[in-house]
Amino acid sequence: MKNIMLIYPPGRVYQRGEDRCQGNIEDSAATTMRACNDLGYVAAALMKRPYRLFLKDYQGERKKIRHLIRDVEKFMPDLVFMSVTSATIFGDLETINRVKAMMPDATIILKGAVFFDADPKRLKRLDLHHVDYLIGGESDFVGAELIDAHFCMTSPENIPGILYRSGGEWKKTDFAVWDENLDALPFPARSLMNNKLYTRPDTGEPQATISVGRGCPSGCIYCLTPLISGKKLRQRSPQSVIEEMRDCFHTYGIRNFFMKSDTFTMDKDWVEQLCTQILHSELSGKIAWVANSRTRPLERETLSIMKDAGCWLVAFGFESGSAESLERMKKGTTVADSFRAMHLAKVLGLKVFGFYMAGFPWEDMHHLRMTEDLIFALDADFIEIHIPVPYALTELRTICACEAPDGVDELGSDYHRSPALGTEHLSIEELVRFRRNVLRRYYFRGAYIKRKLADPDLTARAFFRYVAYAAKLFRNVCKFK
Repeated sequence: MKNIMLIYPPGRVYQRGEDRCQGNIEDSAATTMRACNDLGYVAAALMKRPYRLFLKDYQGERKKIRHLIRDVEKFMPDLVFMSVTSATIFGDLETINRVKAMMPDATIILKGAVFFDADPKRLKRLDLHHVDYLIGGESDFVGAELIDAHFCMTSPENIPGILYRSGGEWKKTDFAVWDENLDALPFPARSLMNNKLYTRPDTGEPQATISVGRGCPSGCIYCLTPLISGKKLRQRSPQSVIEEMRDCFHTYGIRNFFMKSDTFTMDKDWVEQLCTQILHSELSGKIAWVANSRTRPLERETLSIMKDAGCWLVAFGFESGSAESLERMKKGTTVADSFRAMHLAKVLGLKVFGFYMAGFPWEDMHHLRMTEDLIFALDADFIEIHIPVPYALTELRTICACEAPDGVDELGSDYHRSPALGTEHLSIEELVRFRRNVLRRYYFRGAYIKRKLADPDLTARAFFRYVAYAAKLFRNVCKFK
């Protein structure tokens, strides 16, 4: 029986399972770590095979490299499957080299958006001499298949979205193929996961991530989703989603959920079907959940039935207060759409997490001030400001590369430490300072604190959670540089 180790390595905390954003949790204003479902999906498929499995989120448990080394010595893996991000890739490779030095015969598989359709020049920047396979597509569909192919010594050439070694070179398979049947995926192997690590931000209760849809037909110039998951919206059946929620609720005692989908509200009929089934199930009135949404299309009826079915927070990508920036980033929404979405949510009693971006190549301080004005005008319950990252193969990357004679690369950087060389008018230092100052003024203003303290839903537990977030935020953004 082969030993398979699936890990998030030690280090800074990132959303390793979120290939679209790969968010930096430690430096964020209010985001929380989500479950390691990418590992969980692969593990769930492997549980049906004759393998011995070990799954651990070292970064989430705040474990050090010595803990990983100890576990490697004890478990003796034949294969290590590790999730990486563009920001952490260099440290991740150092970690895998340490593991390989201990287990020279172990097979190494790395998974991450950094490898999506990667060209040879990009791969040469990375120390991959100890790595056997790279997964840049949707690993939950192909991870177990690739592992089976390796141990059965069959060619992986027909497995989509991967790179494998052949004749000393990296060979790519088809990166433009996506599985349509999301219901065919097993539920993530939560029996192997430390579910207590992944919590609802305000109460600290365990929160499960439920992947409900893939793909996005929008054309935002900075986003990886249409590349990695395609432009066609693929959704699970409401019945499948309900069954996974039931499993979480009855088996693991989890009553809080993050509905993972870039376009959760785009198909209002699907949302109505899902929410109706929740309302007619034993889960009605016993669960709470959050979801991402675009500001357009968006109907009041959609948000209303979501609220009835247990939704308490909606995250909107408002992005910018500049009409020019929204148009040039190809967001497909307007500032008026942002105000309308915020109004609908407030009327219905839904809390809102607003996401914004500042630092596109054409932006100057006037654009940023319009975004700042929008941030305070909308007055969302939680906000985050990202500096755009020019990920490989995105249109933003092409724009940045044309403007930077020495090229631009996102490796080693994230939304809070962008690799871009600032904008045409602003330095990267000015963008970082803008983000810090706005977050500081927003969260530490008297009106915001008073509103939070007056929230009828505020519990003692939530109060202390907010104090902890405030302390972290103070450390991260109150740096007067």
